[in-house]
Amino acid sequence: MYAVIRTGGKQYRVAPGDTLKIERTAHENGIMEFSDVLAFSGEEGKFESELGGAKVTAQVLGEGRGEKILVFKLKRKKQYKKMQGHRQNFVEVKINEILVNGQTYKA
Repeated sequence: MYAVIRTGGKQYRVAPGDTLKIERTAHENGIMEFSDVLAFSGEEGKFESELGGAKVTAQVLGEGRGEKILVFKLKRKKQYKKMQGHRQNFVEVKINEILVNGQTYKA
């Protein structure tokens, strides 16, 4: 079973027990709750049609910064070169449970 959630402008396919890195968002006491559930599948190839009150809870494992990405800009024949680095902040979370239509799916 798995669910598709949306957070930070991206969509993630999650299942209970999964760990993933998402963009940094606010969290309280090391617990995050995702209420924007786009899809849920309890069996292979079948999706729930009603997702009223569906939510996914996760535990925060840590925060950090990703790998450095180099951005290089060049305008040829104009002697213009610019190099810039970027490191994206992230939060690492572990999915604890998926709650859909009154049923709870845990790891």
